[in-house]
Amino acid sequence: MAVTAQMVKELREKTGAGMMDCKKALTETNGDIEKAIDFLREKGMAKAAKKADRVAAEGLTHIEVEGNKAAIIEVNCETDFVTKNDQFKQLLTDLGKHIVKNNPASVEEALQQNLLDGSETVENVITTAVSKIGEKISLRRFTVLEKTDNDTFGAYLHMGGRIGALTLLEGTTDEELGKDISMHVAAINPRYVSRDEVSEEEVNREREVLKTQALSEGKPEKIVEKMVEGRLGKFFEEIVLLDQSFVKDPDQKVKKYVGDKGASVKTFVRYEVGEGMEKREDNFAEEVMSQIKK
Repeated sequence: MAVTAQMVKELREKTGAGMMDCKKALTETNGDIEKAIDFLREKGMAKAAKKADRVAAEGLTHIEVEGNKAAIIEVNCETDFVTKNDQFKQLLTDLGKHIVKNNPASVEEALQQNLLDGSETVENVITTAVSKIGEKISLRRFTVLEKTDNDTFGAYLHMGGRIGALTLLEGTTDEELGKDISMHVAAINPRYVSRDEVSEEEVNREREVLKTQALSEGKPEKIVEKMVEGRLGKFFEEIVLLDQSFVKDPDQKVKKYVGDKGASVKTFVRYEVGEGMEKREDNFAEEVMSQIKK
């Protein structure tokens, strides 16, 4: 498979490795990005195990709670200027209220539903906002969570909504605890609640990478297995919420902090605006002038 400049660029963004190293890794792995990441890590040339996809598109996240239901949504626009627009903020609120009330199965279904008062579809309301604000606006994604009367939601928006985190705690009605755990999720970005959620395939893949690393460091083979298991613990601390040191009290793990309060984490959702989307290259001066002219 031919290695393209775009593939090299993507691998550099994910690993922080040099251009020639990335090209070599892709050549060695026949263009497979994930295998190339492992190749670089095994050779000690990657700066991190994983790096979040480039945060690109503008917009905001928003959270609405209504009784025993809560929704977190992401709405995208083209420039950061629009996120400060009152019409855009009202649209966020309206969409959030609609989603939490109607719980559509998909974005496509939500777009065809009538918004709030029933006079227009969600799609038409967004189209009207586009014509007034002058930028492309889209409802990218949402998640709706439901709880019982004995549970609680935690909601936290960081950087004005650039990052949003919604958690569901069982066995407690302590909203402040819920907010604290959501703050941790927003800040540390775990991928799973517990180790049980991490697939055996992912664990084995990590184990093989760590084994190759240890052997390449010249460690005796007889102690490599113990080293790998120890390093796997660090791997879980990076991706598993309950294994992480609580951001407001690093001396405690999240599991103990929550457990001491008689609660447990059922699930969480974390949205970071634009993650996984490619950012268009704009001229800042032109962007400013385009806003002034509107």
